[in-house]
Amino acid sequence: MCKSALLILFTTAYAFAQTKIPVPRIWNDRDLAEWATPVAPLKVRPGHLSESEFYSLPVAEWVRTYPVYMPGREPEGYWQMLQHKKPEPLIVPGARTESEWISDGKRVFRELDVPGFRTYDPKFIGKLRTPEEFKKSGRRAMKDGTVTGWRWVPTEKGLALSISECSGCHARIMPDGSQLDGAQSDDPTEDVFFEMQQPANDTFLPGDSQAIATWRQYSVPWISNDIHERIKTMSWPEIVELLKSNPPGTIPRFNGSPWHPTPIIDLIGIKDRKYLDYNGTHRLRGPEDVARYAVLVACCDSADFGPHHILNEKQRLPPYRITDEIAFSLAKHIYALEPPQNPNKNDPRAPAGKKVFDREGCGGCHPAPQYTNNKLTLAKGWVPPKDHPYRADMLLLSVGTESAAALETRKATGTYKVPSLKGLWYRDLISHDGSVASLEEWFDPARLRDDYVPKGFKGYQVEHRPVPGHEYGLNLPANERTALIAFLRTL
Repeated sequence: MCKSALLILFTTAYAFAQTKIPVPRIWNDRDLAEWATPVAPLKVRPGHLSESEFYSLPVAEWVRTYPVYMPGREPEGYWQMLQHKKPEPLIVPGARTESEWISDGKRVFRELDVPGFRTYDPKFIGKLRTPEEFKKSGRRAMKDGTVTGWRWVPTEKGLALSISECSGCHARIMPDGSQLDGAQSDDPTEDVFFEMQQPANDTFLPGDSQAIATWRQYSVPWISNDIHERIKTMSWPEIVELLKSNPPGTIPRFNGSPWHPTPIIDLIGIKDRKYLDYNGTHRLRGPEDVARYAVLVACCDSADFGPHHILNEKQRLPPYRITDEIAFSLAKHIYALEPPQNPNKNDPRAPAGKKVFDREGCGGCHPAPQYTNNKLTLAKGWVPPKDHPYRADMLLLSVGTESAAALETRKATGTYKVPSLKGLWYRDLISHDGSVASLEEWFDPARLRDDYVPKGFKGYQVEHRPVPGHEYGLNLPANERTALIAFLRTL
């Protein structure tokens, strides 16, 4: 290529990099209309707040937040500094260059908290600052002494303790003590989180008791004998025991189920996917859709499902909303996430494993380079209607894995995404229901037995059960199985 052509390319690229990109109107009726996947049993898309409803909501006090340190690791003077810190905007409004959106999005990802969880109560604050109390949590510190999941928030009312909105679930402490944004968290949920649940429920679900507030998060009114009806008569300690049955790496999320969990999804590489959520609940057409999904999670899920309205009139409109700048910058950061350096790349067993992968036809569902075909696979027992809007993206077969999360929750699309195999080396809980904690367990034929004890999610008050489905590879000779696992860990 001649020098003049190179100069033109360089100049064009530089100009593009310096172009200010305005924030889009994230929550708009046009793009929301056909965004969600229909709920399989109802054959209707989930409802959502209208554009006018959303933008009429008050904006929360979104401010800079600061890390919580493990007791004994806090820098000298840090706590005193926090006492005098004034609230500062998390990010400011306005257009940005691409790199500025990504940079601000990283701040949002790491600092965004949940205002509904903010507490000024010394009792709760002391539980994270007292060595004996903190030790009970089982949390680990990163190499700089900070912990994931919690933030200090200087507000107009004083210094609050809050939980992380994004990095509490989607950040992992790596072996070298660094934080990997986007990866599945594997830290436990502390008792102090559950103790802070009542004030949060009063904010988001006013008028409900603890039991009714919890039931409202998971109930599936169109199912007869819905298992979540049990929650109404459970005591709070029993509810906590139920929620704790979901191991680190899962979370009993709104519209999901503590009886039927799915793993926390890996956000790294999400830009190459076609659908969001384990169940493919929403299309992914660009970073704006990631921003919309962040809005749902952070504040504003109306929980309307055709004729079924989960929230009452006082609860349907949330107490606050997220701004377009925060949502869009967050999405830009997530779109830019790259995997960490893989320490397994030169495993000498991997070439033999690649041959097994190719011979067994694994690439049919998990083709390179993304190692997913971006299709939806059917939950066992569900047949999609011929007029389903996303039928063309479906593999019209089931691999036989546990289907409850895809059929018996409010995320019941009838499908699971065909997952990417990239990043398996740093992920846990790789099965659809979070039962399986390693590749070795996934390829162990013993998991099909009734007396099997899963190393991931077992179930509430369950001691043993089979982990069915996806039997590909279970009958491989031991040496081929070892080689295949070695190859998968190079991806």
